Amino acid sequence: MGKHTRNAEHPISEIFLERWSPRAYTGEEISEAELLTMLEAARWAPSAYNLQPWRFIYARKGTAHWERLLAVLNEFNQSWARNASALIVVLSAETGTPPGKDQPVPNASHSFDTGAAWGFLALQASLEGWQAHGMAGIDREKARADLGVPAGYTVEAAVAIGRPGDKRTLPEALQAREGYTARQPLASIAAEGRFDF
Repeated sequence: MGKHTRNAEHPISEIFLERWSPRAYTGEEISEAELLTMLEAARWAPSAYNLQPWRFIYARKGTAHWERLLAVLNEFNQSWARNASALIVVLSAETGTPPGKDQPVPNASHSFDTGAAWGFLALQASLEGWQAHGMAGIDREKARADLGVPAGYTVEAAVAIGRPGDKRTLPEALQAREGYTARQPLASIAAEGRFDF
């Protein structure tokens, strides 16, 4: 895909504008080292009390685990994500042991913090010439059972990673949606002092 056509309202790094969520992928192989580099970026996300609640279960296309991860996606997401190079199921630990404590306590920000880690992963993927597409459309109970996720962890989402491919490989309805998308005006999501939207 060519250069983005997005415009920021305030000066920001181009990396934020160049990141997007394709559905058309080339299917080319991703090395384990490349994927682990993205997960390494996620590891450095901020979290409350440095609890680092994020957990990632991954599979690269063509490996023994690929079909198991693909099967936890809903049918719609399977239809296009099967052409990705890697899949990740994102989990978050619902409890953690803060500094000075000797027992785990509920972590009210586990999903929030794990979202930051996913964002870091997506930006690192983009920096490396890959793109990551987050998916809420997954069977969370199947993921829990088939991936051996114990109690105390929330199955948050899944992520497809690949090199952007030819949108003509997608069904016609999806071709029209493939590309850089705009964002709501900043004033519609940020207000000073009180809720005023």
